[in-house]
Amino acid sequence: MNRYPQSDIDAVYRAIRERRDMRHFKPDPVDPALLQRLLEAAHCAPSVGFMQPWRFIRIRNAELRQQLHALVEEERVQTARALGEREDAFMKLKVEGVLDCGEVLVAALMDGRERHVFGRRTLPEMDLASVACAIQNMWLAARAEGLGLGWVSIFDPGKLAALLAMPEGARPVAILCLGHVEAFYPKPMLELEHWASRRQLNDLVSDDRWPEGS
Repeated sequence: MNRYPQSDIDAVYRAIRERRDMRHFKPDPVDPALLQRLLEAAHCAPSVGFMQPWRFIRIRNAELRQQLHALVEEERVQTARALGEREDAFMKLKVEGVLDCGEVLVAALMDGRERHVFGRRTLPEMDLASVACAIQNMWLAARAEGLGLGWVSIFDPGKLAALLAMPEGARPVAILCLGHVEAFYPKPMLELEHWASRRQLNDLVSDDRWPEGS
């Protein structure tokens, strides 16, 4: 009774399967109505205690976008150094599309989260999980609409919060690059670049207790 038509089910699984963390974009603008639909999809996400902790800042100023890119580049160099023997390989990767994409959004956690105890008394990080659900909603909707989205986490959160005049207690979670693409990667980009490969599902699922030897 509650099951969707098979074509709708297939479309949901297709979007999940073909979603990609995109880094290569065309500069074409994103239709405002489409952007609104994607934000509404994000806002439909589940959240612990229905606190809806997500905040989205649309970066429209060109100079501000350049400043965001500078923050990412600064942290990219620091990350490379921290990787030791993989530094050179990392520096060859394209890890963001901040200057290339049609839209840049910053997803952030709200301030005053200490007031929200429901579902967070022992797991306060559930607010972050809620924001991640909102981003995933947007990601899947973007894929269905034919737009690419890339989640950039290479930045200093304190510096980004200051740049965007966030109140005390608020915290940026992601820089989201959104826009038109020539094509979606056939596999995750880091898999194509031989940085890592997807693990087998059976290695990550167990019954009743933590699996031995893992």
